[in-house]
Amino acid sequence: MLYYLFRFLEQFNIPGAHVWQYISFRALLTLICSLLISAWFGERFIKFMRRRNISETARDASIDPFGEKKKGVPTMGGIIIMVSILVPVLLLGRMRNIYLLLMIGTTLWLGFLGFLDDYIKIFRHDKEGLKGIYKIIGQVSIGFIVGLTLWLSPDAKINENVTIAHEGQHVEVVHKAEAVKSLKTTIPFVKTHDLNYSDVMSFCGKYKVAAGWVLFVFMTILVVTAVSNGANLNDGMDGMCAGNSAVIGVALGILAYVSSHVEFASYLNIMYIPGSQELVVFLCAFIGAMIGFLWYNAYPAQVFMGDTGSLMIGGIIGVGAVIIHKELLLPILCGIFFVESLSVIIQTQVFKIYKHKGQRVRVFRATPIHDNFRKLDSQLDPTSRYIFKGWPERQFHESKITIRFWITTIILAALTIITLKVR
Repeated sequence: MLYYLFRFLEQFNIPGAHVWQYISFRALLTLICSLLISAWFGERFIKFMRRRNISETARDASIDPFGEKKKGVPTMGGIIIMVSILVPVLLLGRMRNIYLLLMIGTTLWLGFLGFLDDYIKIFRHDKEGLKGIYKIIGQVSIGFIVGLTLWLSPDAKINENVTIAHEGQHVEVVHKAEAVKSLKTTIPFVKTHDLNYSDVMSFCGKYKVAAGWVLFVFMTILVVTAVSNGANLNDGMDGMCAGNSAVIGVALGILAYVSSHVEFASYLNIMYIPGSQELVVFLCAFIGAMIGFLWYNAYPAQVFMGDTGSLMIGGIIGVGAVIIHKELLLPILCGIFFVESLSVIIQTQVFKIYKHKGQRVRVFRATPIHDNFRKLDSQLDPTSRYIFKGWPERQFHESKITIRFWITTIILAALTIITLKVR
């Protein structure tokens, strides 16, 4: 809204009105606004939830040894994150941008899905929350809508990069003047840097382009669902998911910025994506919301984000990566989310396999993997055999686990940026 207002005032030579055309100005202003809204609204939201006794019940001590201390802490803090993202974006974003609209839609859709889950847990006293099948349907649906929109929208285009070899082995990267629909995506550690989904489906012959788009939509669904569930699993300790997501948001913001800048895109030999600069504005709001939320969510937490926040956060990260054609970098960037999900899958499958043999075998002390580091030997099931029972050798406090996971995510984010040059 303010973007259009000041662009209108610019024609009357109003001092300062011209700065609104600079993406750096709007992005940083959005970050500051988001952080302040999160801090201001968060305090009032926490007081409101406490007055109505809408809070976390005591957690199972066998899973969370510090769970008794968390009884009475307000939950559904994802509402704070949602408001802190959407208000600055609506004020400072260019609302005619297809990418920004997709991010807003993802935020609302998955935020509402998580809200339903938290509502059932709190008000209907059902610890299972929303049935898993409904969560999957919701995640798949938004992934399908995003993928289909990027396929069909005339505004979702890229300028492909072209490498020109000059004399003296000098190589120059330029971009085609005309923006086109493209199935290319950035792939790490490969010299050409691009993977074309239509080439993957080349066995379909003359239908390979259509098949490529079908594969792209499928990949979008897979990415959104996987990252959303990974973030949901990572939300198990005070400040864990919010801190990791803030770091991931910074890396995504950098990738979005270089993808929207023709000179940086040429230098890094990546696709130039016109219009993706508005994604930088959104991601700055996302980063500000995460940092502001940490003000209350860091140990000891005064509020939990709940599924309202975690499902929404994962969806935002997944859709943001797909928009800038960097979804294949997510296994590195979101390595923590990936390992959390993988640990649960391994634990579940191994237990099922040995259960059919009449044995009770577990790989880790507990999953998701962050729970493995705070589980005491005295809390283990004496009837089960643990493959990694002695790892780690001692229990860690959750604040130490959280900070070490943050550090790991920072390293992974740096490696993700490095992949743009290491090939």
